[in-house]
Amino acid sequence: METYNFYAPTKVLFGPGKLGELGDQKLPGGKALIVTTGGKSVKANGYLARVEAELDRAGVKHVLFDRIEPNPLRDTVNAGGWLARSEGCDFVLALGGGSVMDASKGICTIAANPAVDAEGNVTAGDIWTYVMGGTAKSQPIPNDPLPLVCVTTTAGTGSEADAGAVISCEETDEKLRLGDPRLFPCLSVVDPELMLTVPARLTAFQGFDALFHNVECFIAKNHTLMGDMICREGIRNAAASLATCVNDGTNLEARAQLAFANTLGGYAMVCSGCAGCHGTEHGMSAHHHDLPHGAGLIMIACAYHQHMIDVHACDDRYVEMARLMGASEAELAEQGPSAFVTELSRLKRECGMDGLKMSDWGITEDELSAIAENAITTNDALFGHDPSPLTVDDVTAILKASYK
Repeated sequence: METYNFYAPTKVLFGPGKLGELGDQKLPGGKALIVTTGGKSVKANGYLARVEAELDRAGVKHVLFDRIEPNPLRDTVNAGGWLARSEGCDFVLALGGGSVMDASKGICTIAANPAVDAEGNVTAGDIWTYVMGGTAKSQPIPNDPLPLVCVTTTAGTGSEADAGAVISCEETDEKLRLGDPRLFPCLSVVDPELMLTVPARLTAFQGFDALFHNVECFIAKNHTLMGDMICREGIRNAAASLATCVNDGTNLEARAQLAFANTLGGYAMVCSGCAGCHGTEHGMSAHHHDLPHGAGLIMIACAYHQHMIDVHACDDRYVEMARLMGASEAELAEQGPSAFVTELSRLKRECGMDGLKMSDWGITEDELSAIAENAITTNDALFGHDPSPLTVDDVTAILKASYK
């Protein structure tokens, strides 16, 4: 009989208007470091002011750190952790999408784990001590990270519901994982009203990421009964709502449905884990830090999944996912597992994503083999979840099939 362990201790406030309840919650400290991106959207749309007002209402002081990149960088995380410590912040509030929430998990870690030199002087620590793989040290986190509160403004990574993060390093062209059960947010606000202002293109990048979390966890060889249940609903809800969110961004019902699929993706990753499609994209954006994670996934997903279908890795699961995405019984009878790629291609077209080109982000054909090597070397844990093993040549072939 199949067994599983499930641990997801985050309190989630889900639904339109839930940001207005933040100030009523028991928050984990008296001074917050608010972490957000270097962009203008959370300020221009009034979300930062609303969060600050809720903290004021709760009697919580706050300091702003607004420097997070689309793929959060090692040095930025270290700087944020040192600021939180220097300012005496006792918790972190992430306001933004996946990059902000991932960076905040690193900031929580560094704030509580500074470096101490031979003379006993305390200086900023280095998140590369604790991330896993590649040139990182993969050491256990000694002191409990600061508590984390998330207010997500996108439907993409599911980071509001899991204990993992991905951090990049420009100097080494690596994008590596940070994970620890103590990095689960203690509280997350998922308010679809905050997602109404996300532009169509970014909605697509983020929404496909949410879909792919559920898809990859469903085909992962370490899938579980609990994870399967979560992934089915995540796939169904993402596929049903994504095109509407992209083409009619003010549709609050669709935004809520996609937000739900996104949070389910976070729970899915708690149950099993993403696979080589994510690992391959990490290799792409490790070399090209401006490449949005979701865009990279969109470009390679059809080739990745067609490879798994061609080797008959898990035919029954691909048939089931095609059905969840809306394939007819006639299509399933004619195409079998490949109907999943048909549905995925259709969704890409409906969202205007079928024309994405790697070359638009400076990726050249000459570097595809190096990207494949980097991906497998630094993200072996993700590739370890694949239902059929991938070699460097396989990953290179997937990249070449996706290149334009």
